[in-house]
Amino acid sequence: MGKLIITAALTGAETTKAANPALPVTPTEIIEDACRCRQAGASIVHLHARRADGTSTQDPEVFNEIITGIRARSDLIVQVSTGGAVGMTPQERLQPVHLKPDMATLSTGSVNFGDDLFVNTMEDIRTFAKTMKAIGVKPEIEVFDSGMVQNALTLVKKGILELPLHFDFVLGVPGAMPGTPEALMYLCRLLPAGCTWTAAGIGKAELPLGALAIILGGHVRIGFEDNIYYKRGQLASGNEQLVQRIVRLAAELGREVATPAEARKILNIGGE
Repeated sequence: MGKLIITAALTGAETTKAANPALPVTPTEIIEDACRCRQAGASIVHLHARRADGTSTQDPEVFNEIITGIRARSDLIVQVSTGGAVGMTPQERLQPVHLKPDMATLSTGSVNFGDDLFVNTMEDIRTFAKTMKAIGVKPEIEVFDSGMVQNALTLVKKGILELPLHFDFVLGVPGAMPGTPEALMYLCRLLPAGCTWTAAGIGKAELPLGALAIILGGHVRIGFEDNIYYKRGQLASGNEQLVQRIVRLAAELGREVATPAEARKILNIGGE
């Protein structure tokens, strides 16, 4: 199997310091946390941003401060979220893409998010995809349900997206596909040859799905956006602790961990 790409999803839109005091919130905290995750073995950093009061924002000025700081201190692949937070307009959510990060998430469908609804109309999905293509930003197809894979492949047929695609299977969100091995393996079977994928298990699903992804030849996303615990009842001391565990598991299971330069080649991301 090829080398393993580890993505660190540092902050998310909803987790708070009250839930885990180690959560990075300010630009300085996020930059420093990203660098620690790089040292631990991550190749991609998945970014959300926060206002001074801790609430989620897609403000390009805040994102620019974070991206500039990370690029000044590391060779990490920078991936921005276009999901933002529930209730944001599509125009708000798309703002960080214009900063030309290496990658951006592209959710290809709507989904229940607990009591909320994460809305992505086909018109908005096409707009997001066309914008990323025009700017030269690699999309990561963010999948919460199997229909989102089919939507992405429909965009391929229309010439809006191009194969091979990279998918992120986010499993275990209340209202979407469960964080089970069966769900992950089903989604893998839907992908065309040559596509790559990452498993992002939510909560207690993070570790078992990460281990399964290593075995199946996929890649792994970890971090406080998805899970704030190291094990049942024990908060993780930091995102880097979660990265370090995946690195150890990969070594035991015979997968070498990719550097950012190697991850760029695997994902067909040009430039630095």
